[in-house]
Amino acid sequence: MTFLDRIAECNRHDLARFVPFSVAGVRVGWVRRASLDLLREFAGVFVVDAHALTLHPDLRDAAERTAALAPVLRTLEARGVIEGWRNEHYPVSVSFRAAPLLLIERAAVPFFGVRAYGVHMNGFVRRSDGLHLWVARRSATKQTYPGQLDNTVAGGQPVGIGLLENLVKECGEEAAIPEALARRAQPVGVITYCMEAQEGLLPDAQFCFDLELPDDFTPTNTDGEVDEFFLWPIEKVFEVVRDSAQFKFNCNLVLIDFFIRHGVLKPDEPDYIEIARGLTP
Repeated sequence: MTFLDRIAECNRHDLARFVPFSVAGVRVGWVRRASLDLLREFAGVFVVDAHALTLHPDLRDAAERTAALAPVLRTLEARGVIEGWRNEHYPVSVSFRAAPLLLIERAAVPFFGVRAYGVHMNGFVRRSDGLHLWVARRSATKQTYPGQLDNTVAGGQPVGIGLLENLVKECGEEAAIPEALARRAQPVGVITYCMEAQEGLLPDAQFCFDLELPDDFTPTNTDGEVDEFFLWPIEKVFEVVRDSAQFKFNCNLVLIDFFIRHGVLKPDEPDYIEIARGLTP
């Protein structure tokens, strides 16, 4: 296995199996062709044809669209089409800073192939023998990717909260990192990918942060989403990412980005240019 394998896994999809999903004249997502028949019965909400899904043009603003779509999503949940309901709204928009065209339940985002955003943070420690990273193991009861390894702190980006505020919140919930310490986290870039999953398409973007932690600090989980933390030498994290699929898929990309920026993955790596380019295809 190689780092390019990790990147390829996060970008494996076939758009021929999907049709564009548009709102107010712009494409905002992708829906599986096989799902179109499920949506034809909601004639006042969608316009469906063989090549496209469109939110009904009579729905004029974000509030109307959000209200019209909400009972459809609950119906799809009741039928087992959408799973893992979160009661958390994500914005549907043409870009991160654009005004939302509507709000959508987080669990439904992949079904409609809408871009989701998140924050991922690598907490690291400098020791005399080199860098060490705090690695989390996701709870065995977590709705998505239970038991897999994760970045120190990570979370989706819901509507109504800034990136840093969201990261500070997640730091407190997932790792009991005090707010004053969490606010020292440094924004270091963004990774993107487009992966086809069982629940739909994930054309997502994750904002990356680094936080240097004191040697005497040990993260502890407070929200039940992490089973344990490990402090690993960077060389071990490097090998686990390269040689296995133990980390949640997108965490691999965040870690590869860390390896590049901290000089752990060096320019004489045979695929160095392809790896660096692959983090923001």
